[in-house]
Amino acid sequence: MGAKRGKRILLYGLKLRCPECGLGRLYRAPFRMKSQCEYCDLIYEREQGYFIGAIYLNIMATESLLLGTLLIYGLITGQVNQVILTVLILLALGLPPIFFHHSRSFWLSIDHILNPRQKQSKQVDL
Repeated sequence: MGAKRGKRILLYGLKLRCPECGLGRLYRAPFRMKSQCEYCDLIYEREQGYFIGAIYLNIMATESLLLGTLLIYGLITGQVNQVILTVLILLALGLPPIFFHHSRSFWLSIDHILNPRQKQSKQVDL
């Protein structure tokens, strides 16, 4: 697989689109994911627990932003006080729901890059 295809699939993930065709939307409502693409029939959730990896992506993104915020604040002010701790707690509560859609979309895109859908050949019954 080429880097160009990988970039295209990740761009589809950023846009919350089907990683196979880029046309179908992943979500029908907030926090309600479609079961498959209406254009190419790619099944989004393949088995129970499929999106555990998306949870890890969400945690990594949230924790990275929290740590980065703390480090920047600490370097600028030279201290860690109650104000920054309150801000970090609010961010820790608010960021996971904000990243929910994109973490699932990126997980689906990463899985599609690593395990692309096989072209199905049509069988003829004799």
